[in-house]
Amino acid sequence: MLIGYARTSTVGQENGLETQRQLLEEIGCKRVFYEKITGTTTVKRDELKEAIKFLSDGDILVVTKIDRLARSIIDLHNIVKELNQKGVGVKFLKENIDFQAGKNNNSLQTLLFNILGSFAQFERDLIVERTSEGRERAKKQGKHMGRPPQDKKAIEKALKFYNERDLNGMSVKDISNLTGVPRSTIYAELKKI
Repeated sequence: MLIGYARTSTVGQENGLETQRQLLEEIGCKRVFYEKITGTTTVKRDELKEAIKFLSDGDILVVTKIDRLARSIIDLHNIVKELNQKGVGVKFLKENIDFQAGKNNNSLQTLLFNILGSFAQFERDLIVERTSEGRERAKKQGKHMGRPPQDKKAIEKALKFYNERDLNGMSVKDISNLTGVPRSTIYAELKKI
């Protein structure tokens, strides 16, 4: 049975997730597991874990591209090895690579898999490097990093509502909605007092 796995890195990539799902269903995947999470680690990828659990001997996990399965060459190898040991094949559509469990896989295909996996990791490393460099450059230019600071008057108003909550019956969520001050800021300010 063909089982699909689709992944995007961020919430803003819904179209990419839908495109992957459509491709996987078009080639005959009976079920598609999909998630919106970074591919740099397998730790928090619950849908991938569920897919691996769901797959059984003779099944094939189909992924649209190598970097959708993993961005680390080590994770990529570990996932494919684990699946092959379960008797599950792995197929990457874009790269036209098909690892059949229990069969001698083509050495050229293995080489290509390793090269493309390394490029996926290299690309991820470059993104992290550029982001770090950009952040450092912005800090040197005196630009503020992170959320903008909260308005002091709004915080004072929120704290006033909080102190009067016995009279007004407002919850912290209500106060946050009314003043625009996040609940976390209200609690942080209360700790300072």
